[in-house]
Amino acid sequence: MTDASRDAELPTPSELTPSELTPAELTDDELDAIVDEALREHPVIDGHNDWAWVCREERDYSVEGLELPLHTDTDIPRLRTGGVGGQFWSVWIPDDRPGPEALLGTLEQIDWVQRLIARYPEHFAAARTAVDIRAAMADGRIASLLGAEGGHSLADSPAALRVLASLGVRYLTLTHTKTTSWADSGTDEPRHGGLSERGREYVRELNRLGMLVDLSHTSPATAHAALDVSTSPVIFSHSSCAAVTDHPRNVPDDVLARLEDNGGVLMCTFVPQFLSVGYARWHDGDRSNPAPIVGLAEVADHIEHAREVAGIRHIGLGGDFDGTDEFPQGIEGVDGYPALLRELARRGWTAEELGALTSGNILRVLERTDAAFTSPEGPPSLLL
Repeated sequence: MTDASRDAELPTPSELTPSELTPAELTDDELDAIVDEALREHPVIDGHNDWAWVCREERDYSVEGLELPLHTDTDIPRLRTGGVGGQFWSVWIPDDRPGPEALLGTLEQIDWVQRLIARYPEHFAAARTAVDIRAAMADGRIASLLGAEGGHSLADSPAALRVLASLGVRYLTLTHTKTTSWADSGTDEPRHGGLSERGREYVRELNRLGMLVDLSHTSPATAHAALDVSTSPVIFSHSSCAAVTDHPRNVPDDVLARLEDNGGVLMCTFVPQFLSVGYARWHDGDRSNPAPIVGLAEVADHIEHAREVAGIRHIGLGGDFDGTDEFPQGIEGVDGYPALLRELARRGWTAEELGALTSGNILRVLERTDAAFTSPEGPPSLLL
């Protein structure tokens, strides 16, 4: 399929205008119908979920009993209720671990995802490409992709990056909370003015491999540097908007605006301290008073701002479930996506627009990079 025919599957930006119906004119049944249509045609593909880490910490990597209701943000029944058709499972180790230990932990979590799929084949299917995702969805299963969170997990080894690609890891987050030897984090002291020359070579290698460059956690300078270098669409797997909530984990408008030319996607996240200044102050303070309430409205505000700046084709969802302690009221777990979509429908979003958000946009990004990711041949690597 050509890029033009793929783009034809989504309405053009001029067609994706807010509904002429005002929220007051939509009944509950009409809102539910919009959400049902969106999820039927475009199930959610979420950009980031830390269930593997939680199962490492709390279950010693066991995959037994996950079909039961759990106290975690994620379990199989709630994935089904939430309309999740695809999930990038984060394979992550804290960046205070030495490089070889981080790499080993990343491999252990890849193994956990593989065992999850093998244990529940009626619910999950391994996926590397957009074709795989669509096949899994058509079969009623949740397409399971891998995303490695943090360049520290490579132990500065391009060989490790290539091995992760061979194991099906589809994106690499360039940094986590700490600046690496080649890339600046958004929550640490900068050392490279964004990316070092080796960091730029890593971006080129990711493009060559067809792995997505994930810019969540990076500094704005790193994001700009990666966008300068990357010849493929980038993603932010779990970030929100700095113009709405000034937090170092959020993306400033001058970066968001570049996604239109790059073709990439901001996958908006649900972490309360990224959504609300009041909650962030409470989170970073003494917490002696109750936390400020954060709800679906705050999530929707960030999504709508990202749409306004980057465009309808450049937004998605990346909840970060099981990656933080609390989530907004109404979307406390993976079963909450329909409630969020209902809030957007109440604001005038159509089923087509919701479908672009839930999975249409990230599928387009994957399609543009699938050939490089799956090709057995290609230009030799220049990064050793």
